[in-house]
Amino acid sequence: MDNLFSDIERYKRNENAPLAVRMRPQTLDGFVGQEAAVGEGSWLREAIEHDVLSSVILYGPAGTGKTTLARIIANTTHAEFVEVSAITGTVKDLRREIDAAEQRLLVGGQRTILFVDEIHRFNRGQQDALLHAVEDRVVVLVGATTENPYFEVNSALLSRSRVVELTALSDEDIAELVTRAVASPHGLAGSCTLADEALAEIVRLAGGDGRSALTTLELASQLALPGGHATPGADPVEITSAQVEEANPRRGLPYDKSGDMHYDIISAFIKSMRGSDPDAALYWLARMIDAGEDPKFIARRILILSSEDIGNADPQALLVAEAAFKACEVIGYPECRINLAQAVIYMALAPKSNAAEAGIDAALSEVRSGPRREVPSYLRDRHRPGSEEYGPYKYPHNYPCGWVDQRYLPDGLDQGAFYHPGERGWEAWRIEATSRDRADASSDGRGEPPANG
Repeated sequence: MDNLFSDIERYKRNENAPLAVRMRPQTLDGFVGQEAAVGEGSWLREAIEHDVLSSVILYGPAGTGKTTLARIIANTTHAEFVEVSAITGTVKDLRREIDAAEQRLLVGGQRTILFVDEIHRFNRGQQDALLHAVEDRVVVLVGATTENPYFEVNSALLSRSRVVELTALSDEDIAELVTRAVASPHGLAGSCTLADEALAEIVRLAGGDGRSALTTLELASQLALPGGHATPGADPVEITSAQVEEANPRRGLPYDKSGDMHYDIISAFIKSMRGSDPDAALYWLARMIDAGEDPKFIARRILILSSEDIGNADPQALLVAEAAFKACEVIGYPECRINLAQAVIYMALAPKSNAAEAGIDAALSEVRSGPRREVPSYLRDRHRPGSEEYGPYKYPHNYPCGWVDQRYLPDGLDQGAFYHPGERGWEAWRIEATSRDRADASSDGRGEPPANG
């Protein structure tokens, strides 16, 4: 809770802090964005304003306000606010803070709010150490994570907490943050102005990350100001889009090779190829390449799709995918990006059929849950005693068109039980041609073998 010296202490602490830290609001009224999470009438806002917060996990991308919310809680609560690092903290550290929290509760009736940033970095033992303290309300846990807590946080700990999801900030939110920082006495204090093009460039480069936007603004202001610092009494200096680009020449869109963004982008990539959209498929491919994704991982996904979603509508797709995978193994980046792009475009443009995947899955389901079915005697191996009693096997090559009417499925299963050909590409053409050949072979007694067969 603030006291008479809070402003002085805060000023000294933030004097040399980065712009993103200096611009952190102290109350919810100054918080930008996240209306669904902390807007008027939301659970989290009510809990913070009335100081009745229960354990909560704040989940969202970097730069969306998780740590800022934790600081706002620290500034407004009557509870003791303590922080443990999920990177350097140990079970011993957690137990020390829990013991201290228990003493506060027993001696003075004071609650403790424990903030753990990047809580997903805690191992299972560290997370388990929090369970009883959270369950018994010895501490109120505020965890922050960029990773999906339903995968990275113990289910027992999740069941004792509420998950609040934060999303990437909108362009309007980013613009408001930047504009506020230019004028604020805690920010650039009016030492600079921002050209419209420069503001638009900062918003574009930020990609929904408020911290990134303020960092870019700070670096650009240092380039614009003489000596990198404002001169008292001097006229404001305009920050240009060229200085913004120089401060941040390359935008790094978020991508975590083991996190949600990784799975979201690969999902969009596969669905774009399946949906026959080469432009979208190339975009998601570029996102992965730009982030340094393993090209063999990308190629494996293409290889799977070539059979799962194209199959025999275009059998060539499997060969193209295999060649792309081999190219990634032999060539690597940066050149293999072209091989990947060629394969991706081919997959997107190819006719689609999921008959191979659906067929084998249906057959496996029958094998695993259906009754045992015997091999028809005439299809059995003949290299055993008593095989002369088996029924006659009709050798297809002895018949016109290389086909003869003969049952291959075991009793109880009929044609079409598993395989349902698509209506496109080579697969559809071959089904039509095969049906025509069989009809020809069956007509006029031509289903019988030649006399010398």
